[in-house]
Amino acid sequence: MRLIRGKSITLRLTLLFAAASTVVLLALGLLIGHSVERHFEAQDVEVLNGKLDLTRHALAKVQSRTDLDALAHQLEDALVGHHGLAIAIFGPQAQTLFASGGARFPRSLLETRSSGESGRPVVWVQGERALRGIAAAVPTGSSEWPAVTVAISTDIAHHLEFMGAFRRTLWLFVAGAALLTGLLGWAAVRRGLAPLRDIRRGAAAVTASRLDYRLPVGAVPVELAELAATLNDMLARLEDSFRRLSDFSGDLAHELRTPVANLMTETQVALSRARTADEYREVLYSNAEEFEHLARMISDMLFLAKADNGLIVPHRERVDLAAQVRDLFDFYEALAQEKGVRLIVVGQAGADGDKLMLRRALGNLLSNAIRHTPAAGRVTIELAQRGDGTVSAVVENTGEPIAAEHLARLFDRFYRVDPARARASDGVGLGLAITRSIVEAHGGQIRVSSGTGTTRFELRLPRSQSTPATTG
Repeated sequence: MRLIRGKSITLRLTLLFAAASTVVLLALGLLIGHSVERHFEAQDVEVLNGKLDLTRHALAKVQSRTDLDALAHQLEDALVGHHGLAIAIFGPQAQTLFASGGARFPRSLLETRSSGESGRPVVWVQGERALRGIAAAVPTGSSEWPAVTVAISTDIAHHLEFMGAFRRTLWLFVAGAALLTGLLGWAAVRRGLAPLRDIRRGAAAVTASRLDYRLPVGAVPVELAELAATLNDMLARLEDSFRRLSDFSGDLAHELRTPVANLMTETQVALSRARTADEYREVLYSNAEEFEHLARMISDMLFLAKADNGLIVPHRERVDLAAQVRDLFDFYEALAQEKGVRLIVVGQAGADGDKLMLRRALGNLLSNAIRHTPAAGRVTIELAQRGDGTVSAVVENTGEPIAAEHLARLFDRFYRVDPARARASDGVGLGLAITRSIVEAHGGQIRVSSGTGTTRFELRLPRSQSTPATTG
């Protein structure tokens, strides 16, 4: 079985078909052979019982030795034309009273006789002959032998010869049928597995540049339709992942190119001629800002890499979200006043999580909201305890809505709604991706919606166990 398991499906099914057909044919052959043997036995027993009845009828008229001698001639005449048939009559002391054809009956046959009835037929071999016989106790009309034993046998060599030829034919037929079934099974399996080969050829044609290929679900058998649909879903996920990876690589190259180009340009300009110490100091200050920008980007990238591999394990404690929001308002107050944006917090909520991570997530959303809110607009953070064991934090800002085609990709790394990727701030396009990683690390969810004049980011986090639930 271990050898079969390592083979192809075609070979395994072919062997199974051949084995199953062989077993069925053997069972059928054995059944037919047994039936034929029983038929031959029934025929022989019928002949033997007929001669036994004849002998019984004749013995009923025997009253003396003269009658017995006459009976012997009568029985010899009755056996004419019955080749291989023999009759013997034994007295009370097992002395032979009559025997035709030199028949010799085994003691086991004579001992199985029953009064007036023949027992089961017995088969034995005498020289090169195979015989089947019966024996019975038969009453006579003589007072000297009130009862005698009559044994009758017939030659069954022709029956055995027929059965031998039948078994040889059966084995040859079973072998040929098994071979033919194997060939037909192989052809059927090859044809049945053709859709799998089509799937293999289609999958082999999939490359990084041809991920849009999909298997024809309607063209495969019902048993393979679910497999084809699963493979199509896998290809769709791979295509989306490759697209995101390609976009991420391009965005990363763009984001790194700008600060590196700035550093190279400023350094080359500074080295083009001799400068004063103050001028060199200004160049170093400018370069330091670019290095800080690169350091933040690398730090954010490392954070996201850890999040992708499940290496972010938040420290669990009760976090007062309202207190964190007020601290963030104090931090961004100067920027909000400069833009004329009002900051509003509504409600109370406590969550179980890492205080610094949650503060960073809320800070990213607040910074993003202030940056995209027009003058005289507002940013509102609504906190609420929910009845399903979670808390919600909704960050809503006024301003131009985000088109629907951008909403699904807002949390992608380096993705920006502005196709020109203008660096309007110190952000590098990783804030929302980091926010989603933090929320998911806490077992929560984040979603975004944008309608007429407002954009809403909603966070769902596990509620603090020490905070009573109120419907929000």
